[in-house]
Amino acid sequence: MRKFVLLAILAALAACGQRAPLETYPGESLPVAPTGADAPATADELLEREAQAAPERSVELRRRSEEREDDPFDLPPPE
Repeated sequence: MRKFVLLAILAALAACGQRAPLETYPGESLPVAPTGADAPATADELLEREAQAAPERSVELRRRSEEREDDPFDLPPPE
């Protein structure tokens, strides 16, 4: 019985989220179109990230420790 109640509560919480298209506040407008563009960007286009803004992560794991290579820029502080 408790599992059923817990499941019902979780299902109700999951259904609470509402997805609707984004809109501007009354009296506000989207940013002006960039130079050379035919029309201003839509809200969805403004939310898309370029590949450089969100690069993929490198998940290469080290299996064992390795010696570090010499770093030519690792200089002692000036005196």
